[in-house]
Amino acid sequence: MPQPQMPAMTNWRFEVDLEGIGWLTIDTPKSPVNTLSRIAISELETALLRVEDLIASGEVVGLVIQSGKDSGFIAGADVTEFDQMSDPNILPEALKRAHAVMDRLENLKAPAIAAIHGFCLGGGLELALACHYRVAVNDDKTRLGFPEVNLGIFPGFGGTGRSIRQAGPVDAMQAMLTGRMIRAGAARGMGLVDKLVRHRDILHWEARKAVLQKRKSGPAPLIQRIMAWGPIRGQIVARMRTETSKKARKEHYPAPHALIDLFEQHGDDWRAMVDGEAAGFVPLMASDTARNLRRVFFLSESLKKQGLRGKEKPVFARVHVIGAGVMGGDIAAWCALRGLGVTLQDLDMERISPALMRAKSLFKKRLKGRTAVNSAVARLEADPAGKGIARADVIIEAVVENLEIKKKIFADVENKAKADAILATNTSSIELERIAEGLRDPSRLIGLHFFNPVAQLPLVEVIRSGFNVERDVAMGASFALAIGKSPVLVKSAPGFLVNRVLMPYMLGAVERVEKGESKELLDAAAVAFGMPMGPIELMDTVGLDVGASVAHELGQSLPDNSRFATLVAAKKLGRKTGEGFYKWVDGKAQKGEVPAHGDLAALGRELVKPLVDTTEIVVGEGVVASADLADIGVILGTGFAPFLGGPMQARKEGKA
Repeated sequence: MPQPQMPAMTNWRFEVDLEGIGWLTIDTPKSPVNTLSRIAISELETALLRVEDLIASGEVVGLVIQSGKDSGFIAGADVTEFDQMSDPNILPEALKRAHAVMDRLENLKAPAIAAIHGFCLGGGLELALACHYRVAVNDDKTRLGFPEVNLGIFPGFGGTGRSIRQAGPVDAMQAMLTGRMIRAGAARGMGLVDKLVRHRDILHWEARKAVLQKRKSGPAPLIQRIMAWGPIRGQIVARMRTETSKKARKEHYPAPHALIDLFEQHGDDWRAMVDGEAAGFVPLMASDTARNLRRVFFLSESLKKQGLRGKEKPVFARVHVIGAGVMGGDIAAWCALRGLGVTLQDLDMERISPALMRAKSLFKKRLKGRTAVNSAVARLEADPAGKGIARADVIIEAVVENLEIKKKIFADVENKAKADAILATNTSSIELERIAEGLRDPSRLIGLHFFNPVAQLPLVEVIRSGFNVERDVAMGASFALAIGKSPVLVKSAPGFLVNRVLMPYMLGAVERVEKGESKELLDAAAVAFGMPMGPIELMDTVGLDVGASVAHELGQSLPDNSRFATLVAAKKLGRKTGEGFYKWVDGKAQKGEVPAHGDLAALGRELVKPLVDTTEIVVGEGVVASADLADIGVILGTGFAPFLGGPMQARKEGKA
């Protein structure tokens, strides 16, 4: 059958089958994922004009939009174009054109079906919502969502109104305000997807059926739509503002608040909401927050390119963790969650059992279904005798910060481990050369420094000693990436990067508390500056014993009569013991009233200054290779205000 002529395209392929179904396949060139660049959108417009003619002539009975990549449908708009697109002289016209393309797709006179597998995010989901019907593969790789809020913007291709039309105002707004990834089953329950199939190989046939049966998705049920009507919308808006303000201050992250404003104005009319997008979107795209969040995004993506690649890329199957305390147990749990076989060693089962219980709680929170949870539980074995050392690909020591204990452990491990196994210490402050000096081959030891809580903080400092070569740390970075963490390479030096810059900040705040200042006030000031939690709460979270050990390694003394020293001596070590500077209940610090203060943010800048100063020193000393790496490392390791772009960027812009 001769194929209809279609103008030449670089991002799309088009063919018509024997039944008259047009298959439009996106396949972004030289990229592992599909993105909607300006060229891709322009080509889509051209393709749809041709499809309209083919529908009118009867040569095409319907259209299926699908992906030619294994990674998924469409990962969103092309973020590399965002800096250029943020120009207010360019963006409005570009948005107008994108809206026109989505409208053209939605107005086709024959069924338009989105066939979704893998990632369907941002602009990709907006395109899918402009189709008449959506079929998705119901497996763990399929994820839908609107991550735009993480880049300081909100959906701008019509997704605000169309998501509300399909999912109802409450679910749609929650999806856009949080940027969360939504599994296929949940997306079906919300109305973002109409039909699920079990395997990708069924996707083609179900999409074909949808065309031939002229399926068309209906709007959200009336019971959901009325939540956007009249006074009810006002109540929902008020609740959204309250909840959003708790997580994202308007002056720091304006995008979710601007989205709520848009919903307040037009939430009862999805078309008006679509038409109103540009007015809020354009100023957000040009904001300092969006620019810095784009910078953080690119820095985070650059970390994924570290490690060994191609034929040299290692495969990790088994991990052995020594030390079942909070850090060691949680590292072991995370590795098991990510699919690796893990053995966890400590002196006896009494010490290992609490870690196994915490691990099961993590699995229940993160995994879907009893089978997946039970499989993860089975992958994590208690191993008091250390039998797992001999078969492990990676051996991680995570015991107390005591040099002699660590040296003794590695002397034993070196004799039992496979010749090609990675030997790694989770030390938070001790230089690797001191730990490795007793080994026959000190070059085998690297640092893999995780952060507490392991399941939430993405950073792993991959530490290089003077004994290591590039391949040693590249293997460490490869392992971090294999378990879904973000590796930042640092040189062995007291405190490395994150703890080195954190301690002056935390100890400075502790000193102020010792002098009588309110810990609640100091914590509130740091949060007002943009930190995720204050320095005193952070010290409690890290653990006062860990803080004392790192302070000692960095040569910072703690007076014996200080409150800090008294708490450590009494084993009141913070969150993990239920009391430190604060009392902790169900994992939350119990705080008193915050005293009045004229300028909390200014006090926050004052508190954070030692962190920023020390980051500058660390970069100057070459502990990290660049200011960019220091910024992303400190953001990922401490939560330092992402909207400021990191401490070095904030200093550069005069904001810290």
